[in-house]
This record gives sequence, structure tokens and C-alpha cells, in this order.
Amino acid sequence: MSSEDAILQNGRPGQSSQAGRIDHGDRSGGGASVRRNAVSWRLRAFVVRAWPPVVFFLLLTATWEAMAVWLHSPLVPGCGAILRELVEIVRSGFAFSEIGVTFLRMSLGFLLALLFALPVGILTAVSRTAERFFEPGVILGLTVPGLVWALLCVIWFGVSLASPVVAVALGVLPAMVISVHQGVRSLEHERVEMVRVFRLPPALVLRKVWLPLLYSFIVSGCRIGFSIAWKVIVLVEIFGMSDGVGYQLNSKFSTQDVEGVIAWTLAFWIAMLVIEHGVFRPLEVHANRWKRGNTR
Repeated sequence: MSSEDAILQNGRPGQSSQAGRIDHGDRSGGGASVRRNAVSWRLRAFVVRAWPPVVFFLLLTATWEAMAVWLHSPLVPGCGAILRELVEIVRSGFAFSEIGVTFLRMSLGFLLALLFALPVGILTAVSRTAERFFEPGVILGLTVPGLVWALLCVIWFGVSLASPVVAVALGVLPAMVISVHQGVRSLEHERVEMVRVFRLPPALVLRKVWLPLLYSFIVSGCRIGFSIAWKVIVLVEIFGMSDGVGYQLNSKFSTQDVEGVIAWTLAFWIAMLVIEHGVFRPLEVHANRWKRGNTR
């Protein structure tokens, strides 16, 4: 074939490479457009999720400030005074150390409750006799206020680590048992029969069957239990501890320091938000990912 025929068949010299560059440029431009659209979509989704709570807190702040101006009382401090107190305890690092102590006690009590809730919840779900046996205790635990557990544990254990840990465990345990119970009841009957037929060791069944299937229910129960634990731990620290958020709230209350009470409450609330959105929300999304797959 002559050089002229080759040029007619393949185009002018360099044309194919130029077309390849153009095609590559189109693909890269399309990829950049897709990335920009994805970023824009995420931004819109964030704004849609964020604006309702932002508006709520702006209205709450404006209402409180208006009430403080109208009453002009040291018992209702303005937002500026509360913010200064909050910045002070955070900047000094005092808030982090006290919140850390409280979270440690909460976590230990929470783990103790989970240790008992798993076997009791599973047992009550698979055995009608066990359900009737434990039902009065669960109802009693749901009806007893956290204040009672706090007082009893301070009386029983005094000023020690056992007081907040046991009080939190007793306050959280009924809700955790119900979550595990409902999770097991929602499982397929065939899976339960398989466990019975093969007569697997209880420890193996718990580790390989129940825990993976109960993952999402345990995470939901932990979110509820953590909110209950916060209320119980503060009461224990008010009555029988010498440090922690509850102790600081009691100290500010004894001096009628309303700014301090609200500032410590806000500091712990912010810490709880970090735990909620940084730990429990990702765990819940991860635990429920199979539901999205089944709905496709």
C-alpha cells in the first residue's frame, strides 16, 4: 500500500493521536462534571438536613435572650454570660477532664448492662418460661426512677467507682434487655430451629449466630441506653462523687451560679452530640446496610 493510500485510510498524520487526546479530554471533563455534581448534591443534602435544627437553636437562643432582657435577673443570665462561662471551662481544659471521668463511668456501667442484657434478652425470646420469669424484673426496672438507683448505690457502695457503674447498669439494663428480646423475636423461625437441631455450643451460637444478627438492634438499644445512662450518672455524681459533670453541676447549684449550671450542661450536651454523630450514627448506618441492599 502506498503512503497516499495509508493517509486516506487512516487520516492525516497525527490525526488519530489528536482524536485520542480529544476523547481523553472529554472523558476527564465528564469525570470532573460528575464530581462537581456529586459535591453539589452532598452540599444540598447537608443543607436540607442541617437547616431545621439550626433554625430551632436560633429561635431558642433568641427566646432565651429576650426572656433574660425582659426579666433582668441573675437567675436568668443572658446568652453572652453563658457563652463566656462555657468558653472558660473549655479553654482551661477543665471540661474535658470532667467529661472524660463521667464518660468512663458511663461506659463501664454500660458494658456491665450489656453483659447481662445479651443472655437475658436472648433467653426470654427463645423461652416462654424465661420470659415470664424475667418479665416482673424488667417492668420493675423500667418503672424505678434513676434517682432511686443513684441513692441506693451511693448507700451501698459509698464514694467509689462501683456506685456510678452499678447505678448506670441497673438503669440501662431493662431497655437493653427489651432491645435484644425484640431483635431475637424478629429473626426467622428456621434459623432458630437450625440452632436447636444441630445442638451447637452456647458460646459458639452467641458469637456466630446471635451477635451478628442482633447487631442493628444492639446499636439502637445502645443509643437509647446511653441517653438513660447520662441521667443516672449525673445523679450519682451529685450525691456521692467528688468529680465529674454531676459534681460540677451540684457545685454551681450550691453557689446559685446559673451561668455555670447551663454552661456545664451545654458542654456535656455537645460531647453527647459528638458521640451520637461520630459513633452511634455511623454504627447504625453500618448495621442497617443490609436493609438497603434488600430493598433494591
